[in-house]
Amino acid sequence: MALSDRAKILVEDLNVYYDHTRAVAEVRLAIPDRKITALIGPSGCGKSTFLRCLNRMNDPIPGTRVEGRILIDEEDITRPEVDVDELRRRVGMVFQKPNPFPQSVFANVAFGPRVLGMAGGRRRLAERVEHSLVRAALWDEVKDRLDENALGLSLGEQQRLCIARLLAVEPEVILMDEPCSALDPIATLKIEELMRELSQRYAIVIVTHNMQQAARASDLTAMMMLRDDRAGGVVEVGPTQVIFTRPKDRRTEDYITGRYG
Repeated sequence: MALSDRAKILVEDLNVYYDHTRAVAEVRLAIPDRKITALIGPSGCGKSTFLRCLNRMNDPIPGTRVEGRILIDEEDITRPEVDVDELRRRVGMVFQKPNPFPQSVFANVAFGPRVLGMAGGRRRLAERVEHSLVRAALWDEVKDRLDENALGLSLGEQQRLCIARLLAVEPEVILMDEPCSALDPIATLKIEELMRELSQRYAIVIVTHNMQQAARASDLTAMMMLRDDRAGGVVEVGPTQVIFTRPKDRRTEDYITGRYG
């Protein structure tokens, strides 16, 4: 895929600095719509920092500076006048550890629509909550427990609840930062199946250290590593099947096969 063809997100010459230290260097990447893009590479190579640039979650960190452009549907989201709250509605994040609110299952999913004025009355809100839970493959498990505290759910259910909470505000892109690292194998497979279903409607970007997960779940894989100046960069990117069977860069092959990292 050419850099600009069918890209939901187009990253051009991205550099990220913490004070005077460059953490991510010269990243150029096209992230397609309705596909899953996996970011892989050793710990500390800038994967999560890069991921958080896509909805500007690094902004509150003191000393953070971004150079380059990140275009979502051809709009540069790095411009200072961009409404960051609206950006984070459009580009939602699922974190490594499930983070449901200590409220009911219903209140968790209803939170975003209420805050953003998308509730539309009690009946419309209930429909939105149900629809979001169905899309997160959680409705059948919680439909009789909507008034119970979400912290009583299993970790896998909590993570799917967090995904439902995100879906309730109608995002365009879903970012996932190691979303299965705290889950058991069965819960992990449920999340992976859900990712595949959601990718029919959304662009999904996932950071993972699980090579089997990247190989199973993603369509496109970008390999990141530290450069000589200790900044993270993209070594190579391509269709996942190609990256895992015929990588062009020896470092990618060594990492995937466990000889490095």
